Amino acid sequence: MNNPKELKYAKTHEWVKKEEEVYTVGLTDFAQDALGDIVFVNLPEVGDTVTSGEAFCDVESVKAVSDVFSPVTGVVCAVNEELLDNPALINEDCYGAWLIKVNEVTEEEELLDAEGYEKVCAEEA
Repeated sequence: MNNPKELKYAKTHEWVKKEEEVYTVGLTDFAQDALGDIVFVNLPEVGDTVTSGEAFCDVESVKAVSDVFSPVTGVVCAVNEELLDNPALINEDCYGAWLIKVNEVTEEEELLDAEGYEKVCAEEA
């Protein structure tokens, strides 16, 4: 399983990359692998508020529809519109196919480093 060391991870299988005041959020390798082939992504709108620990979008795979939870509280400043036409990008490159970017962050949940996240995945496997 691929978990880049420069990213942070939520226990609910989202990755986070903080660049200055913008947090980029996507699905981890573990999540996309567990979901299988992703066929649809329902993203929020720019300007929407997301809340730490609450679902902000859902992804549909050939297996099921699954909620994606925000690891931060803030305002959506960008959505990856490429995923609307090609949700399979998440399966192809989950760390390149980000879901949303969030700014005006007021709260972030306890995020794990790659090693800590790998322990969470091992417990679930």
